[in-house]
Amino acid sequence: MGELTGHVALVTGSGRGLGRTIVEALIAQGADVAIHDISEDAPAQYGEGANLTAVAAALVTPGVRTIAVTGDISDEASVARIAADVADRLGPVSILINCAGGDIGAGGTKPSPNGALDISLSDATAVMQRNFIGTVLMCRAIVPGMIARNRGSVVNFGSTNAHHGVSPEVIYGCAKAAIVHYTRCLALEVRAAGVRINAVSPGPTMSARFLATRATDPRMMGEGPSLDRYAQPSEIASVVAFLAGGRSGFISGQVLRVDGGDGVYAA
Repeated sequence: MGELTGHVALVTGSGRGLGRTIVEALIAQGADVAIHDISEDAPAQYGEGANLTAVAAALVTPGVRTIAVTGDISDEASVARIAADVADRLGPVSILINCAGGDIGAGGTKPSPNGALDISLSDATAVMQRNFIGTVLMCRAIVPGMIARNRGSVVNFGSTNAHHGVSPEVIYGCAKAAIVHYTRCLALEVRAAGVRINAVSPGPTMSARFLATRATDPRMMGEGPSLDRYAQPSEIASVVAFLAGGRSGFISGQVLRVDGGDGVYAA
């Protein structure tokens, strides 16, 4: 019996990377988990699994149920189908982790150019859809059921880019800033129902996509005790699991920056 035994969690973008590590942390605490990605073959993009079904099978744990669901979180009909599928196969969702996102443009790669004035409208729209709109649609689909049951915890994903000026990745930073403020607004609306809405804003984290899509600083690749380094995925996942569970039962509307203190002066 773990802290999250009896809970059903839906973790978007969890067929790979940080999302998969979050799933492992929730399973370790006893939650039944729906593992999601945009397509069945998405985990293979950076060599993290043959497909989503294989990832779900690899995470099977005695006493815990895991299922795989696919769909585009920026499409309202797809989100409705995901929510119905999870409810039908696992039961009502009491933990929603909106991890899917990323600085990904219309072509499926990082926008280029990627500044405040030169990013294309199609890339800017795609980044906002993958991050902010996807988070809003998932909350619209899942949170009303939490309100009806007076039970639920949502963890949205911001970024340290949401808390200070950046260039490039400007629209990505704006999308994450929108998620941070949406988190506070939604937390206010559902407070009377006892549903908690929080967010985490990670700093650079050594996921497979992070390592594959950008130049990294070898000096930042180590592990503790120094905080002047990239985060390990498990260090973000442990904070998400804390916010999902009962130990944070009186915390809502908050944003935790998990960045090793790099943003101590950020708003």
